[in-house]
Amino acid sequence: MGSLKSIVKILVPLSIGVFFIYITITASTEEERSLIYTSIKNADYRFLILSVFFGVLSHLSRAYRWKFLLAPLGHKPRFINSVLSVMIAYIANLGIPRSGEILRATTLSSYEKIPFEKAFGTIIAERLVDLIFLVIFIFIALSLQFDLIWRVLNEKQVLPISLMIVAGVIGIGFYILRFIFKQDQNPMIKKIKIFLKGLVDGIMSLKTMPNKGFFILHSLFIWSMYLATFWVVKWTIPETSSLDISALLPAFAIGGLTISASNGGIGIYPFSVALMLLPFGISNESGLAFGWIMWTSQTAMIIVFGSLSFFALPLVNRQK
Repeated sequence: MGSLKSIVKILVPLSIGVFFIYITITASTEEERSLIYTSIKNADYRFLILSVFFGVLSHLSRAYRWKFLLAPLGHKPRFINSVLSVMIAYIANLGIPRSGEILRATTLSSYEKIPFEKAFGTIIAERLVDLIFLVIFIFIALSLQFDLIWRVLNEKQVLPISLMIVAGVIGIGFYILRFIFKQDQNPMIKKIKIFLKGLVDGIMSLKTMPNKGFFILHSLFIWSMYLATFWVVKWTIPETSSLDISALLPAFAIGGLTISASNGGIGIYPFSVALMLLPFGISNESGLAFGWIMWTSQTAMIIVFGSLSFFALPLVNRQK
């Protein structure tokens, strides 16, 4: 049963990615696919290298930012171990979405003797911060292109009542879980509570950590680098080079959301980016080329550095 569940976790998100690749292929003619290939082949790779460089900086900053969350818990991991753990997490997410967070906490717990639940709690805390930043970018994109997005919502018939129903279901689920966790007699519930307490300690490190200003600065830097990786790719293709920030932000925000929908955004990321660039006069072929160039460069970087991290981690800790 456990192995079947693991297989499902891998196949379902991967199938979503394959589905969008299939849509991309079947919805385009042979001539259009040829144009996409030509655009990618003739791209200006100087800006692609710059995009990868910005991506590396964001990962290094993320690893360094982690120490501010671990400090209130009494732990000071080596920076190299934090970097390698972060890169291992990224490559793991390409296989099974969100599995990287667990592997990242496990890795640091093994080499730095940090309780898993506390390390995992700090990862949840930083993900909450990242979610806030993503919501901010989505809000800015909505503000800049409100008329366009409102028209799309009307066309898709996304009504406020649907959103209210979803909120109601979430609220009911919360109260059901709250009732279950009040049953102190159940030994399994007790174990879960102990584990959750460790998670809460990790999350609450946001409140108790020193140097909050540096944490915020690193968070701003990380998301600035994310945007920079996306921004410079526009110069790899002539048709997208004239796009301004108001046109790129919606594609950047939606692309960020799609990353978690499949294995690192395979298939769905280029499809979504092309869809968001279409209203701004960018052809579907150039939009797909933009999306595939962006996705391929960052994914290749993660595969290279993530694979090296698996080998480097035991070597840099061989004395331990």
